[in-house]
Amino acid sequence: MIREARITDYERIQSICELDLGYECEKELVKLRLANLDHNRECVFVADEGSKVIGFIHVEIYEILYAPSMANILGIAVSSEYRRQGIGKLLLSKAEEWAKCKGINKMRLSSGAVRKEAHEFYRGLGYNDEKPQIRFIKSL
Repeated sequence: MIREARITDYERIQSICELDLGYECEKELVKLRLANLDHNRECVFVADEGSKVIGFIHVEIYEILYAPSMANILGIAVSSEYRRQGIGKLLLSKAEEWAKCKGINKMRLSSGAVRKEAHEFYRGLGYNDEKPQIRFIKSL
C-alpha cells in the first residue's frame, strides 16, 4: 500500500536512508522534517507492508527561472529486502500522480553516479539521462 507519510514513520524512513541509501542522518532530524513539510509544494509517500514502512519517496515542486515547473524527486529508496517487487515503480507512479494533480507534467531526479542499478531502473520507467552533473557543497 502506498500512502502519505506520517510523522510516526520517521524511524523506518531514517533506517532506510541509513542502511539502503548510505546517508547518515539522525532520527530526530527526519521526524522534524516530516513534521514541517510544506504540503503546498512537497509530499512524502511511503510503501507500507503490514504496517511496516519498506520504502519512501520525497517529491517537491521544482521551479527555476528558465524552465516550466517540474516535480523533483528529492529521495527514493526501498529497503533492500523488498526490492525487485515493483515497490519503487509504485512509489514513482504515486509521485507522478501527485505532480499531475499539481498541474505539472515533467519529472526530474538526480542519482549518484555509482548507483548503476538505480539508473537502469529509472530508464526502464521512461526517465532519460539529460546531462552529467557534478554536485558541489560548501560548509558554512
